[in-house]
Amino acid sequence: MSADTNSLVESIQYVTVLIGGQLFGLPIERVHDVFMPESITRVPLSRPEIAGVLNLRGRIVTSIDMRRRLHLPPRSDEGQAMAVGIEHKGESYGLLIDNVGEVLTLPTAGREPNPVNLDPRWALISGGVHRLNGQLMVILDVDRVLGGMAEAHAA
Repeated sequence: MSADTNSLVESIQYVTVLIGGQLFGLPIERVHDVFMPESITRVPLSRPEIAGVLNLRGRIVTSIDMRRRLHLPPRSDEGQAMAVGIEHKGESYGLLIDNVGEVLTLPTAGREPNPVNLDPRWALISGGVHRLNGQLMVILDVDRVLGGMAEAHAA
């Protein structure tokens, strides 16, 4: 039984998402929902990466356009965006993404620091990377993604 306990301690699960063709990972313990956002209401004078607010099962959720947050071009297709629901400091957020992938269980020892050539704007919200069969999965640090916005908004 101790071997099972050790394997749980030495690995972490990520919900993988695609944003602008790039693979990102969100620690699964931070993800509450995956949903298709409908009727997002724009908030006047809000930061550009705030797509607006929506009602999700009776909760008001602030929608964050992750393409804008990551300084990527807007979506070119008209397909339905998806959202990953998370909580941060008692507030509900929906991170608008292009697509949700699978849940990966990866060894914590495989996590690497941000590469020196990672865009500095991404490095500010990344908690490191995992190399997966020639593809780089950037780990999104939810506290940095949302905390940086709150600090910039208050300034």
